[in-house]
Amino acid sequence: MTGHDEKQSDELVAVEHAAERLAQRFPHVPRTRIEQLVQERHEEFSGAPVRDFVPVLVEHDVKRFLLAETDGAQA
Repeated sequence: MTGHDEKQSDELVAVEHAAERLAQRFPHVPRTRIEQLVQERHEEFSGAPVRDFVPVLVEHDVKRFLLAETDGAQA
């Protein structure tokens, strides 16, 4: 495995861990919905030249979205 492939693999694992954390934080949201949101957001970063923070950014953006969605449902 090359260094590039290893970094991609590490990134995917980190994104999967982010989805797990989000599923724990939002147990009322179906896991498939969280995975869909994470995948969509991850794809939006596909052209990012710096990859180090992509998993953190994905988790942050999905968490913000879910919090806003939850607040909207409670209003």
